Amino acid sequence: MTTQTNASTQQTGNAQPNAAQNTTAQTSTAAGNTSQKKPAATHSLGTAEGHDGRGRTTVADGVVAKIAGIAIQEIEGVHALGGGAARAIGNLRERVGQKDLTQGVSVEVGQTQVAVDVTLVVEYPHPLQQVADNARDAVYSAVEDLVGMEVTEVNITITDIHVPSEDNDGEAEDASHEPRVA
Repeated sequence: MTTQTNASTQQTGNAQPNAAQNTTAQTSTAAGNTSQKKPAATHSLGTAEGHDGRGRTTVADGVVAKIAGIAIQEIEGVHALGGGAARAIGNLRERVGQKDLTQGVSVEVGQTQVAVDVTLVVEYPHPLQQVADNARDAVYSAVEDLVGMEVTEVNITITDIHVPSEDNDGEAEDASHEPRVA
């Protein structure tokens, strides 16, 4: 079902089209309808402009989320993506060599538009609103440029700030200090 020609969508008068043509027709006519019959984890790209009848491209929701996650991680001031539990699981995954690039990112994908929700932790002392604006701009650019879909909104929730730990630097200084108690 990833390839569709104009002939299959314009076919009328045929009393019983085959199953593939029937599924294609349901997908084409159900744009915006909640009873749409296509997999929940994919999104089909294609608008009237630029659609030349040679086929249709289908992009999984996870791909859109991964593109957004990669774009956000490159922003200065972003320490991590996701809430506390997601970050804990993410740390375990990283230790075994697997990094979840979609952690803290959820997307809602329509026929031609995407809405993105992001949860992140900001490094102290970066200005929170500036980091959020930069992350939002990065998601808009990455999704629109790479996926070719319009981004309707990017909602950002900052759940924490990360204060750089002085534990490593403090150990060297502690050795040179005199003990406070005898």
